[in-house]
Amino acid sequence: MSGMRLTGLPEQLAREGHRRLLVLSGEAFWTGQQALTLRDAHPGDWLWVGDNAPVADACSPQALHQLLGREFLHAIFDARHGFDVSAFAAAGGTLRAGSLLVLLVPDVDRWPAQTDHDSLRWSDSPSPIATPNFIHHFCRHIARDPQVLLWRQGQPFTLLPTPAAPEWQPASGEPQSEQAAILDNLARMSDGIAALTAPRGRGKSALAGMLLQRIPGNAIVTAPARAATEVIARFGGERYHFMAPDALLDSTQVADWLIVDEAAAIPGPVLEQLVARFPRVLLTTTVQGYEGTGRGFLLKFCARFSGLRYFTLSAPVRWAVGCPLERIIAEVLLFDDQPDDTPPQGPVQFMPLEQEAWQREPAQPAAVYKLLCAAHYRTSPLDLRRMMDAPGQHFVVARAGETVCGALWLVDEGGLSPALSQAVWAGYRRPRGNLVAQSLAAHGGSPQAAALTARRVTRVAVHPGRQREGIGLALVAHARQLAQTDYLSVSFGYTDALWRFWQRCGFVLVRIGSHREASSGCYTAMAMLPVSEAGRALCQREHQRLCRDATILEHWNGEKIPVAAGAASTLNDDDWLDLAGFAFAHRPFSAAVASLTRLLLTTPLPLTGLRGKIESSLDDAALSRTLNLSGRKALLAHLRRETGSALAQLDRERCQQLQSTILQWQFFQ
Repeated sequence: MSGMRLTGLPEQLAREGHRRLLVLSGEAFWTGQQALTLRDAHPGDWLWVGDNAPVADACSPQALHQLLGREFLHAIFDARHGFDVSAFAAAGGTLRAGSLLVLLVPDVDRWPAQTDHDSLRWSDSPSPIATPNFIHHFCRHIARDPQVLLWRQGQPFTLLPTPAAPEWQPASGEPQSEQAAILDNLARMSDGIAALTAPRGRGKSALAGMLLQRIPGNAIVTAPARAATEVIARFGGERYHFMAPDALLDSTQVADWLIVDEAAAIPGPVLEQLVARFPRVLLTTTVQGYEGTGRGFLLKFCARFSGLRYFTLSAPVRWAVGCPLERIIAEVLLFDDQPDDTPPQGPVQFMPLEQEAWQREPAQPAAVYKLLCAAHYRTSPLDLRRMMDAPGQHFVVARAGETVCGALWLVDEGGLSPALSQAVWAGYRRPRGNLVAQSLAAHGGSPQAAALTARRVTRVAVHPGRQREGIGLALVAHARQLAQTDYLSVSFGYTDALWRFWQRCGFVLVRIGSHREASSGCYTAMAMLPVSEAGRALCQREHQRLCRDATILEHWNGEKIPVAAGAASTLNDDDWLDLAGFAFAHRPFSAAVASLTRLLLTTPLPLTGLRGKIESSLDDAALSRTLNLSGRKALLAHLRRETGSALAQLDRERCQQLQSTILQWQFFQ
């Protein structure tokens, strides 16, 4: 392709305010050469997104989020060895009117069978996997979109004319009509919180900058990354003052306004503390999937504030309505997560749904994905890739007529070899995936826990118009009937309301985490619903362990654990195994803290480190100073040695036998 073949296209796009996707498909060398030829033929920024880029103006897909808020003219996206679709969508979001997004892909006929190196991030597979469902889905959409340019190696390329679009009037820097109305409302706010959401390119950051110029008093801007507030800074001028969220919390700064850009990307507990500090707050966030937020930000976070003012921008500012690039990205990645508000009517039927449905009847799994997205706080295209092609994904769907009104997403876990499960228990190994199964082994009482098979519920959603009818409970019941595993499991940020739901489904609480989740501010809870006798036995054992340890764990967490707490103070066989795992392997302190507490009641030894941490509640820094140790690693090693000494003093022979057994567990091949 010479530059002549695209003569006039960028200029036409600039006149119309549009951007388009150009797909180059073929061998890696050929597609790379065509991209460089295009780059040389047309002036522009030509950001290259990909690893090992042949040009200086480049960015890895994983680092692209740092450029959100900046604008470029033209970009090249390298998907020849792996397709990071979140970065692909974000790259589109950085391009201004008149741009081409040039996508480099393998030969489209061979692409579905080719392994995708990006799958290592989301598939929980030890090596890259092929992703045929997504690739067929992607190719189907680009093939039927007349505005997508596709040039395949060895085939002629013709730039077909497109219907003329009206001439576009770029934004002048003055507020557009939607922006002006919102600015008037915000300027009149005497106090309170406002939330502004919009898809990317709607002038949300520009509006925040304009607000800085308009309000009396002073304001502070915060965001996950300062670089992303470039547009706010440009419109805010000298009124722009930025502080990072953690620095702002650590300071005594006060201001009349706080503006939080991309608020949904800041952990909920941090955001809540920030909001409480200022009389007026504007939260802005992009309601689109590639930044991992979606409508869930409004449902889960903003709903807690009474009197919150909610605004949205719909008309694009940085490009014209109907932009072909925005349309194809939204279609391919199912960004339209606005559910139909009309409640699906009629009796409900339940049925399984498997991944091949994406090629057989794609509308059904797409409806499931959109329902699950709309109901959850954080959703990204990684979830779509996982749903389509990751191994071990299963779904149960509730349908009223032909309409999806509820869905449950489960993933296979467990089934590790007995030797590998023991190695996980001892802390020698952490294979990919298996969230609950590994946690039951790594923090629970059974070295064989991860050898059992399980299905973990990752998401559940019911259409708002059909909630409180028992559909969620029925979805779980059907999943249990379909599962040929030892148990179902769930991991969730503990709240009383959530636990009541899972309890009604028949789940039994087996673990509470030792730290609050950054995203939710809640402790992680894990629960099991037994299916087989082996699952029932493991569930009973882990629940009893939690009951026995509850009083001690409550002391550490400062939270009441909703189980019938026991009051055991003597060491049993489980404690001995736990303590040996801590002393002689790599079991974490949090997994052994209850057994360690009982050990201190049993032994007369001074054990200065353990007693300082557990009985005197010294923090690690103070305890390290007391023991003349440098750093947490040295402190942990000291605590392990003290535990080994105490076990040897209690019963040397038993101690040596356990040490010998556990040390063998690192050789699990």
